[in-house]
Amino acid sequence: MLGSTHGTFTTDPRRAHVVACGELPPHAVHGRAVTADDLDVSGRPLYAGVPDLDRFFRPASVAVVGASDAEGRPNTGITRQLIAWAERVGARLHPVHPTRQSVFGIPCFPSVADLPEQVDLAVLLVGDPLPVIEQLAEEKVRFAVAFASGFAETGEEGAAAQARITAAVQRSGLRLLGPNTNLNAFEEFREDLEGPAIALITQSGHQGRPLFTMQELGVRLSHWAPTGNEADLETSDFISYFAERPEVGAIACYVEGLKDGRAFLLAADRAARRGVPVVAVKVGRTETGARTAASHTGKLTGADTVVDAAMRQFGVIRVDGLDELQDTSALLARARKPTADGVVVYSISGGTGAHFADLATEAGLALPTLSADRQAELHQWIPEYLNVANPVDNGGHPVGDWRGRKIIDAILDDPEVGVLICPITGPFPPMSDKLAQDLVDAAEQTDKLVCVVWGSPVGTEEAYRTTLLGSSRVATFRTFANCITAVRAHLDHHRFTAHYRSPFDEAPRTPSPSFRKAQALMRPGQQLSEHAAKQLLRAYGIRVPREQLVTSAAAAVRAAGLVGYPVVMKASGARLAHKTELGLVKIGLTSASQVRDAYRELTDIARYEGVELDGILVCQMVERGVEMVVGVTHDPLFGPTVTVGLGGVLVEVLRDAAVRVPPFGEDQAKAMLSELRGRALLDGVRGAAPADVDALVEVVLRVQRMALELGDDLAELDINPLMVLPRGQGAVALDALAVCR
Repeated sequence: MLGSTHGTFTTDPRRAHVVACGELPPHAVHGRAVTADDLDVSGRPLYAGVPDLDRFFRPASVAVVGASDAEGRPNTGITRQLIAWAERVGARLHPVHPTRQSVFGIPCFPSVADLPEQVDLAVLLVGDPLPVIEQLAEEKVRFAVAFASGFAETGEEGAAAQARITAAVQRSGLRLLGPNTNLNAFEEFREDLEGPAIALITQSGHQGRPLFTMQELGVRLSHWAPTGNEADLETSDFISYFAERPEVGAIACYVEGLKDGRAFLLAADRAARRGVPVVAVKVGRTETGARTAASHTGKLTGADTVVDAAMRQFGVIRVDGLDELQDTSALLARARKPTADGVVVYSISGGTGAHFADLATEAGLALPTLSADRQAELHQWIPEYLNVANPVDNGGHPVGDWRGRKIIDAILDDPEVGVLICPITGPFPPMSDKLAQDLVDAAEQTDKLVCVVWGSPVGTEEAYRTTLLGSSRVATFRTFANCITAVRAHLDHHRFTAHYRSPFDEAPRTPSPSFRKAQALMRPGQQLSEHAAKQLLRAYGIRVPREQLVTSAAAAVRAAGLVGYPVVMKASGARLAHKTELGLVKIGLTSASQVRDAYRELTDIARYEGVELDGILVCQMVERGVEMVVGVTHDPLFGPTVTVGLGGVLVEVLRDAAVRVPPFGEDQAKAMLSELRGRALLDGVRGAAPADVDALVEVVLRVQRMALELGDDLAELDINPLMVLPRGQGAVALDALAVCR
């Protein structure tokens, strides 16, 4: 993906970027070369490239470089598997080895240059793939797979070797999978399963094995991309490709590290536009994301916090375990669009129903109380003393007649019900057998989602193995937690995609007039004084208090008269981050004598502390409002990020903040506020007036514009506190810190 060249901005930053980086290769945007119109204001791509991987997964011809049929050699087993795979996909396979005449009876060629035809895919069974890659480039081979390890996963020397491979691939136009990958892409997939499939992407091949074996439970898989070290092809490429495949119902990912944050978001955006769910395990939740930061916001957002927010922002469903990845992706691939959000729990035990209902409600699922008429209908077949409001307790599913099916159909007929969940905590034939069959039969006759939790640890029962797993319409789980996680993800995904508007479609493509003003204020490599940082905010239309910068006590008194008492006085200087701790802030000054004394005291403290000042700020005092923090930090993976949270003295105590990666719209800015634990403060508590949330949202969006336009040139921005005044009165940035790169 394109890098950043913000330091070259002179006129249109996008044009500067294209000049610096040149055009992307033709596959970058819908099969054509990228132009300035395909870039946002910061010079980064607005659209996901979709590599044409059809000939990777279904090649017409394959070369196996390093092929062997000598018993006991590792390459022999791999060659044998590739021959079988080539037969399944209808590809012609050509062994390549400098000393062999044939391999497994197939004519062998001494080098890639001697092949009888141009091949689509070369599989490299050699320790050093670099020389072979250069040969493949000469022969215009489209794809290659490098199994060899010992590269970036081993340290600096290996990373340097991998960088040489990456450079060779970029020069060649070849697309490479690996190195440090495996044979997972060439597994045998079951062809007898129907319905939407799961496409699997893993950076560690072993971690995908549990999902692959789900085929034995009747869940269809269509592709497996083991990306390895991602010297070239990466997770994002495969997400973009799978999102376009008609047979793919969900994309399941195991991710150890993202290669390019922007590419990942563009790929997730492509999937979201098409309504294809992406479910991901992303390891690294325990990373501290430690960094040296002058600002509060820089300390609030660790690496995993940003990854988590970015995934949520673009609809990627993050789960923690491989079992959750299996169950959630299987449900999302196979379930139809929900007709309603309401969940009903149906069980043969009041205790089981109550337990499940508690867990589901705590997880945020809506369990509506069934109407009086619906409850009366259910009591035709369920004794009056049992609760049927939701959860529905049947006291024991009817076995000998038609009543059990009537109960299930009546629940599913309720317009508020979109999901029926039946926990069967253990086998209890014939009741559990009849219950399972009735649920399967009902699921075949409805568009609504029917889920079963089969709680038996044995898992060999006929009702489970044959009846439930034999149904493509019932989603069967083994644990309460996984069922709840998957159902919540299913409902959330469809709510998200129903209202999804790609932020890239609305991202600014040309710099605003504010950008020109802000550029003149930037000081590369320096931290701005509060006065200069506030000028930067003014350039983007963010309100600051009335204030004047003065350099004498007499000027301070005159400024206080113009600003209006009471006033606040603060030391202002570059590299001066936290003034309060040094005693360099005086508040509530109401007279000329207090202003004169404060001026002398502030300058004396600065002199004693060795702090260089550009003056003393005499500021309007703003008292009534909710203190918030809004800021920008630079994430190594995603670039500029925007943070909003509770500010003032609470910022580092409560660490209550939400993060987004630009670009984003008003809906995401509002969603950030909804994520805050202290959101109620903005609504007014203990008689306080509601805060001007619209003004706060506007500040967040203006800060986002600043982050997009200034890009890497703005290392950090911290507005703390941003005083959000009562509704209709706006928001004022009382203090600001900015660090230029």
